[in-house]
Amino acid sequence: MVRITAVEERSRAQRHGIAPGDYLCSINGHEIRDVLDYRFYLASVRIHLCLRHPAEGGSAGEAYEVLIAKREYDDIGLDFETPLMDKKHHCENKCIFCFIDQLPKGMRKSLYFKDDDSRLSFLHGNFVTLTNLHDEDIDRIIAMRISPVNVSVHTTNPELRVAMKNKRAGDVLRYLDRFKEAGITVRAQIVLCRGINDGAELDRSMHDLAALFPCIDNVAIVPAGLTKYREKLYPLTLFSPEES
Repeated sequence: MVRITAVEERSRAQRHGIAPGDYLCSINGHEIRDVLDYRFYLASVRIHLCLRHPAEGGSAGEAYEVLIAKREYDDIGLDFETPLMDKKHHCENKCIFCFIDQLPKGMRKSLYFKDDDSRLSFLHGNFVTLTNLHDEDIDRIIAMRISPVNVSVHTTNPELRVAMKNKRAGDVLRYLDRFKEAGITVRAQIVLCRGINDGAELDRSMHDLAALFPCIDNVAIVPAGLTKYREKLYPLTLFSPEES
């Protein structure tokens, strides 16, 4: 369920008795977990909404249903607590080049949040590593035709990807094959670390990614940037301008 925080004046939702504080449970029988579910299942000319009134203390109370007829892509006037209608997904990796780990202390809190969220990839162009996704998440991306997906690949060598990230980093590379089979476009990124995923490893990665064409739309190769705030982090060295 997701909590409704506001209802637009004179909107379809208001005319059907939906009020701020109510909870949206499902649309046309599909559970609503976040903004992707909401926008995808809202795109219909007839929507059957299951909702709950708020109970004492702010929890969900009595259930009720609403049937709304509209044009396919019309909005119905609901607003929610966050743009994603859910919490942002946190990055579970410890990348050896992570720029957030290289930030100085004392800046605003939001700068230190590491997101790794496929919804932000689709909505805002953020890159994801795929390591906090599972088969059911890939099923949803394919079913909803969420494309393109921006993926931080860094290397197609499973063992090396694990060494640069986390224990699932090698296994989830198989999701790229599923995207290709389903016709989902991937925009790839490689953060290049000197002496680690460059040279022969970069040749391998580019060969493997080229084999996934036309699934792979493009590959951005970015030399790792380093700051002076790298205490106790993996020892990396900069590429020279000529090497770059």
